Amino acid sequence: MNSAPAPILLRPARVVEVETIRALERASAQRFLGLMDAIAADEPTPAPLLARRIVESGLLVAEIGDAIVGFVMFRPLEGGLYVEQLDVLPAFSGRRIGAALLDAVGVRLDTGGALVLSTFRDVPWNAPYYARLGFAEVGALTPAMAEIRGEHLARGLDEGARVFMRRPVTRDAP
Repeated sequence: MNSAPAPILLRPARVVEVETIRALERASAQRFLGLMDAIAADEPTPAPLLARRIVESGLLVAEIGDAIVGFVMFRPLEGGLYVEQLDVLPAFSGRRIGAALLDAVGVRLDTGGALVLSTFRDVPWNAPYYARLGFAEVGALTPAMAEIRGEHLARGLDEGARVFMRRPVTRDAP
């Protein structure tokens, strides 16, 4: 007897889930082993920052049953939202959980806004994935994007391997 996959619930994260989210981020980073070992070994987002995003309504989780299987963290940026982190447990990849999380963030924007992110240009589950979801490479960085690039450089990220991408939010007419 075939049973349908368990439904995916998207909801705001709770502060009590911070360590679960950090563990998920750590597990997701293991996809970089052998490709970018420094990323795989990097510490997850600090707990105080995750807690702050939760309080600011800037962190959503994807839940299947009682398990958190993905999350997206975001903050305001120039009339849109900047996607700071998107992770899905590798065991749940290919189920469009990341796409659903991004769409849920996009719903929070008015028409005319955009989702913006910075990601690795040549990693298959990074820029090529986002391009399939309607994101396009940004030509010239805005001042806020340049500030984010500075934050990345301060953390030791290779900005030569990264690209900013943007997806405008559009709504179908009623």
